[in-house]
Amino acid sequence: MSAPAIHPDGTKAVVSVTRPDFDADSYVGQLWNVPLDTTKFPRRITRGFRDSSPAFSPDGLVLAFLRSDPNGKPQLYVVEAAGGEPQRITDQHAGVGGFVWAPDSHRIAFEARVPEQGRYGTVDGVGSGAEDARLIAVNQYKQNGVGYTSDQRQQLFVVEVPELGGEPAVAPRGRAAHEQPTRTATGIPTAKQVTYGDSDHESPCFSADGTHLYFIAALHEGHDDDLVTAVYRVAADGGQPTAVEPFKQKLQTVTAVRASTDGRWLFYVAQDLGDTGKDFVARNAVLYVMPTAGGEAAALTDVEHLDVSGPLEPSGPASVLVLNTALGSVELLDVTAEGGITPLVHGNRVVVGATVAANGEIAVSFSDASTVGDVASLERGEIRLLTDFSAALRNNSRVTEPLDFEAESTDGQPVHGWVVLPAGPGPHPVLLTIHGGPFSQYTGAFFDEAQVYAAAGYAVVMCNPRGSSGYGQAHGRAIKERMGTVDMQDVLAFLDSALASFAVLDESRVGIMGGSYGGYLTAWTIAHDHRFKGAIVERGFLDPVSFAGSADIGWFFGTEYTGGTPEQMAAQSPMAVVSRVDTPTLVIHSENDLRCPMEQGQRYYAQLKAQGVETSLLIFPGEDHELSRSGTPHHRRQRFDHILRWWAKYLPTDVNRKEG
Repeated sequence: MSAPAIHPDGTKAVVSVTRPDFDADSYVGQLWNVPLDTTKFPRRITRGFRDSSPAFSPDGLVLAFLRSDPNGKPQLYVVEAAGGEPQRITDQHAGVGGFVWAPDSHRIAFEARVPEQGRYGTVDGVGSGAEDARLIAVNQYKQNGVGYTSDQRQQLFVVEVPELGGEPAVAPRGRAAHEQPTRTATGIPTAKQVTYGDSDHESPCFSADGTHLYFIAALHEGHDDDLVTAVYRVAADGGQPTAVEPFKQKLQTVTAVRASTDGRWLFYVAQDLGDTGKDFVARNAVLYVMPTAGGEAAALTDVEHLDVSGPLEPSGPASVLVLNTALGSVELLDVTAEGGITPLVHGNRVVVGATVAANGEIAVSFSDASTVGDVASLERGEIRLLTDFSAALRNNSRVTEPLDFEAESTDGQPVHGWVVLPAGPGPHPVLLTIHGGPFSQYTGAFFDEAQVYAAAGYAVVMCNPRGSSGYGQAHGRAIKERMGTVDMQDVLAFLDSALASFAVLDESRVGIMGGSYGGYLTAWTIAHDHRFKGAIVERGFLDPVSFAGSADIGWFFGTEYTGGTPEQMAAQSPMAVVSRVDTPTLVIHSENDLRCPMEQGQRYYAQLKAQGVETSLLIFPGEDHELSRSGTPHHRRQRFDHILRWWAKYLPTDVNRKEG
């Protein structure tokens, strides 16, 4: 589910609802109109293959959104807010990314990748295998989920929104086509490209008067050697961008920017990068504000205890809504330019996004233990539910609520997490699952992985050890150059405490699994603790040495987490201790994974095989690092089938037993 787009008059919100479709083997979805009057019911208002990212024009007359056909390349569409036939207004070869309305309601700025001529199908008959060779001399040239990036930079465009009541264009036919052979009539307006730099240009927003665009990019000298990004400003009709540099500028990476509606302030979210411009490890993001005319930037949120993120949505003339990662949840905060912070949504929820109408009405998209995603309004600080999109899920299957649980690590450090229990009296076999990141978090919201395993008869134990986000910056940075130390200590202490506290858990039948960093910690743990009946290592960061030369983030990630010396890497490398592993291990990887390239899994599997460990290698074609979250429905279901088959062999339950 998307963040909601609330109409300026506060009477309704529009949200996109997307679901996996096994017939299409893709994700399909449409836009829904959600009245804030609870006596009226939500209804579907578009019928595209996949419609997403709705946004009302500031005057409330037009709704813009992205529509993707089955080839997956989204284009920008507009439709009258009162209803009608959507009209396509872009024709970008690689599709459109994010977009934003101008204050005048007549223009939209959007992101789109611009392929070099001759690449990515820009010349008929020249496929990917027939393109010219790529000569690479930079660090940053590829990205998981995108592929090569230096020859298809993301640029910003501005398009005029046509009069929706106007007469549609008609292509000439017959005599007219013969007399006007060069004339075409697509009805699609020409978008003006306003940036051209050798960097991805992201997060555009208009100035309050609509004359300029602010955006995020890395256009500084030496930008290939660090992670620094900054806010830039360019005229809305194009020109040379200029950096928006606050006094006492730090080395930072900026992730979101928004101008205040009163025109006085510029809000932005940034993370410090230390003295090198690359020290990204577990850096909490901070909301800053500075005058649009220039001056010193002031931090509005506490770097040690809050970790905020965009998108930044205006909530008043000089205030914005931000999200905050906190204690296994994602909160919604309202922050003013003067530094006032008001929590709007907190507790056991994960907020996806929110918008504010001119009359102060607030619409929120969120998930919790019982819903994959729903829309609510806020009334006097209380959530008022407006939809129930997960009703069919709850009616057709058992949704198990995670039990909030806190343990104590061996050094007294508290470890927070959840236990998900299956139906029945037990004793139940246990799956210890470890999240990726590592600067990420499990939450108490609906989690398909835990629900699938619980339905198959397994108790799921999951926690946020040191290294995770949401518990303070020191908590996250505790494993810098110490991977596999206190983080392994925390997950094992949490497991032991759960086994001791829940009588229905079978301590003699325990498995362990995780993906990405979770794959790392799984592989590391089974080399040090041999209690587990089986393990699953998925898309793992398994060898810091080869990772540096193969991953899209390899040029900085491993050395910042493990340290850069051969001795440091070896001391924290699962490949360096793989000879100690005797746990039956399923290795899962995707062919197009550029974040943790497939060689990491292949080499780990080959070594297990060579030393006689029971192992298998499961490879998914056409998928990347996001398989478990956004892979094709067929592959995601097949992944679960293989995982359950593995556990049926080594940890059978009454529900999940090995066939034959």
